[in-house]
Amino acid sequence: QVQLVESGGGLVQPGGSLRLSCATSGFTFSRYAMTWYRQAPGKKRELVAAINSAGDSTNYADSVKGRFTISRDNGKNTMYLQMNSLKPEDTAVYYCNTRILGYGAYWGQGTQVTVSS
Repeated sequence: QVQLVESGGGLVQPGGSLRLSCATSGFTFSRYAMTWYRQAPGKKRELVAAINSAGDSTNYADSVKGRFTISRDNGKNTMYLQMNSLKPEDTAVYYCNTRILGYGAYWGQGTQVTVSS
């Protein structure tokens, strides 16, 4: 079955960096666009960044442009989110997501990112 497993979250000071990973299995990773979302306490889940299947087209939320970089390794069936210059408002649970034609949306379990001094 389709599995998405996030890792790499943690506690970091403002201005610090983290790299999230989303390891996938159960589908042909290289055929599908992938997306990172996040959800802060009391807030709606929001799109952070998206990448196409080939990895040559990306989109970012305005709030993370210039600080976050989404990427993927189709040989490893893994997506990444490099997060630099982290701010307290980046604190959230981060989820990876994909939509598979005919089957719907799939989500990982999430990884907590906390930015605090």
